[in-house]
Amino acid sequence: MMRSLYSGVSGMRGFQTKLDVIGNNIANVNTIGFKGSRVMFQDILSQTLSGVTAPDADQGGINAKQVGLGVSVASIDTVHTPGSAMTTGRVTDLRINGDGFFAIQSPGDEEGFYLTRAGNFLIDGQRRLVNADGMFVLGVDGGPIELPAEIMSFTISKNGEIVGRDADGNLIETGLAIGLVRVNNPEGLQKIGGNLYIVTPNAHDFEAGEPVISEANDPDAGTGAIISGELEMSNVDLTAEFTEMIVAQRGFQANSRIITTSDEILQEVVNLKR
Repeated sequence: MMRSLYSGVSGMRGFQTKLDVIGNNIANVNTIGFKGSRVMFQDILSQTLSGVTAPDADQGGINAKQVGLGVSVASIDTVHTPGSAMTTGRVTDLRINGDGFFAIQSPGDEEGFYLTRAGNFLIDGQRRLVNADGMFVLGVDGGPIELPAEIMSFTISKNGEIVGRDADGNLIETGLAIGLVRVNNPEGLQKIGGNLYIVTPNAHDFEAGEPVISEANDPDAGTGAIISGELEMSNVDLTAEFTEMIVAQRGFQANSRIITTSDEILQEVVNLKR
């Protein structure tokens, strides 16, 4: 009886976590480059009332008698499926067609970098390619991308190469190229807000070296192509999220009914002696 009470509590806690994750997914349905999450459950260790008896010549085997003790959250996975493309026509709006992440660096931090799939970039007052928070977009050489002063307009190829034109319309080879980073396990990346991820030991094998910035559209590196003039939208599917919300709501209600029923039975036990 008390086991059922605590099993119901564990179920309510689990479905509350699921509702929290669903709510965050729905809130970010229009967030550029956002990757939705899902909650997976697992049962808690069961209490064994009697063990297993092996069969012999005189008697058949007997299975164990076990009572489960509830549920717990096994994992909260980030689903890295690609989002749909949104055409904007802006040269500095970039989408990755395939695997890989843009490398973003905070001003003053010359060693580490963050990863992102959000490619809504712009050119700042010093002609550097930055994100909406003023963080530098890194090139294949690991440094910030800064356009030469003589460039009046430019295009970005699928390889991330930046080709400019001067005031007379002449082509200028800048030698600049936007780099991409590919990790072995994208689900192992840790979200830190602002559409940014940090690389964890479960996302990349640090014993083999630090994550490297590679050329875009490189089959050897496994990086995707860069599409200029497009953005990757959130991969959240509202239909699936609202369906999961109904499942979580009913699961929460069912577990609350377990607690209510257990409480009523306990009340009857208390009322036996009057």
